[in-house]
Amino acid sequence: MPTEVALLESRALRVEQMGRVDVLDKVKSLVMLPDGIHVRTEGVARYFEVSTEVIKKVIQRHRGEMEENGLTLLRGVELRNFHRDMVSLWEGEEAESYPQAATQLTLYTRRTVLNVAMPLRDSDIARCVRTYLLDAEQDLRAGYASLEHRVTRVESCLAGVGSALQDLGPVLNRMSHRLDSLDRRLDVTHQVVGAMSVRLGHMSEDIVRIDGRMDDLARNLKDLSRRNRQR
Repeated sequence: MPTEVALLESRALRVEQMGRVDVLDKVKSLVMLPDGIHVRTEGVARYFEVSTEVIKKVIQRHRGEMEENGLTLLRGVELRNFHRDMVSLWEGEEAESYPQAATQLTLYTRRTVLNVAMPLRDSDIARCVRTYLLDAEQDLRAGYASLEHRVTRVESCLAGVGSALQDLGPVLNRMSHRLDSLDRRLDVTHQVVGAMSVRLGHMSEDIVRIDGRMDDLARNLKDLSRRNRQR
């Protein structure tokens, strides 16, 4: 697990933590400029409860890193346009008191402020931010360890299922053969039933013909008996 010293010294470790800007407000409220995006050097110094010179020294030592994480220096037309936008966002009488830099202005985003917190040594607020980051890292690693343990348990269960399926394979194969045999026997049974149905149909026709002949015979006997009585 990373230590506070490692976080102070290692740029690579700081890069891994740059998405955790939510930690800033957990430690202390960060007052932004009217646009809700930027902070001046004075605002960063107030947040960390140090002088602006301390913040400027951190920026000098890590300028490339800070610029990658939102540090911006405004001059000339860009500076004038930014001041105009801030004044338009600042409501009421506060617009007249909005601080303006004469020739240049350094701006920080939340990401930049978090970046400042990691190498800043002489600030209790910065130490609290680093503690939050390291605690969150520890919780995340514990979560990964728990997840890895659960995945291992699932894998072991799946291994047992695999062996059970291997044992079940021959049984299923035998059942398949028996079902095939039953299908063949059912086909033969259907054929026999069909033949019996045809024979029964023929027998029904024979019975109808016999019934007709018996009726004819009965009539002939009646006629013969009547003629005999007449004699």
